[in-house]
Amino acid sequence: MDCFAGPGPAAPIPLDEVLARVQRSYGAVTEPEEVPLRAALGRILAEPVTATVNVPPVAVSAMDGWGYGNADGAETGESRRLAVVGRVPAGSVFPGAVGPGEAVRIFTGAPIPAGVDTVAMQEDCRAEDGAVLVPAALKRGANIRDAGEDMTAGSVVLTPGLRLRAQEIGLAAAVGRSSLSVRKRLRVVLFSTGDELREPGTDKPEGTIYDANRYTLAAQLDALGAEVRDLGILPDRPDVTRAALADAAATADLVVTSGGASVGEEDHVKRVVGELGSVDLWKLALKPGKPLALGRIGTTPFLGLPGNPVSAMVTFMLVGRPLVLRLSGAESAPTPRCLVVAGFEFRKKPGRREFLRARLATGPDGRPVAHKFPSDSSGVLTSMVEADGLVDMPADATTIRDGDMVEFLPFTGLFA
Repeated sequence: MDCFAGPGPAAPIPLDEVLARVQRSYGAVTEPEEVPLRAALGRILAEPVTATVNVPPVAVSAMDGWGYGNADGAETGESRRLAVVGRVPAGSVFPGAVGPGEAVRIFTGAPIPAGVDTVAMQEDCRAEDGAVLVPAALKRGANIRDAGEDMTAGSVVLTPGLRLRAQEIGLAAAVGRSSLSVRKRLRVVLFSTGDELREPGTDKPEGTIYDANRYTLAAQLDALGAEVRDLGILPDRPDVTRAALADAAATADLVVTSGGASVGEEDHVKRVVGELGSVDLWKLALKPGKPLALGRIGTTPFLGLPGNPVSAMVTFMLVGRPLVLRLSGAESAPTPRCLVVAGFEFRKKPGRREFLRARLATGPDGRPVAHKFPSDSSGVLTSMVEADGLVDMPADATTIRDGDMVEFLPFTGLFA
């Protein structure tokens, strides 16, 4: 039974249903491997990371200043004069204890000596003749970081499925890890189809165009940490398409194509994938990006994207990105979005969800305002350069008015 079986081609499927099917039907296909921390950026964590130490390991000063005992925690109305009995830089330990009426010069990150329970900031103090004046009204415990305040030994600090950023790598280092178990990079085979396509940098006879889709899609896959093998441009011949798809599926974790997934006489990808495995050609209730094929070649997942450049990019952002992350072992990654003010008017018929290309500007009141790109054509690639993201217009909505609040999907989140 085809796990993607759904309505016939005359029944467009909503995007949310497509995404739900991706979550239900796909999981991690890559194995774990151990890599040094410096090689872990952007990788998917495969195993939990547990703290083996407290962070910080002992109570430390939160800033440069003066440490002293303030046992009663009293908030007096005047400053206190304390005898200076030592100096504690970070990385050193003060011998002995600090007694009543005494203080030590202490620096950020230095261990708190015995007898010290309060640190006064250096800019609030005045040193003079072997003593220091500390301010009034400081509560006991001020400016001290307790042992284990950040992380405690034995606690799980990173969970599998995280896509590792700089902060996660730094956290792993803070608990003493020099390497991490991550998922191997997803192996993706990519090609375009179409006799009208030519490789950039080559001759372009009349009636042909340069292939932009393969380059935009490869860049999007690279940004997601995939390992991309580029098969180039395939001609509109079923025998060549069959051989290429069969070969790709034998070595890949995912096969991605651009073009050839529609229902035209020269669009062979859908038919060949169906013969080699299973395919569900969805007529998405979406603009741009109506045709989308998702299925399997044998057991290898397959994603067929539209041939128009904007449609290919947008459908990859909305469907391909979640699919790649799912296959890579990443935890669920909702499409990032925010609310902005519409700086345009727009009307459409109900029934199809539309993603409008828009750039952001700052309005008079300081709020971000979205300005729609003039053309809605799925062939105008300049719109993706000039836009900052996509305005999400629901299927049942018919009108956007100037000043309405709209949902905005920034490219900064969709490309990563």
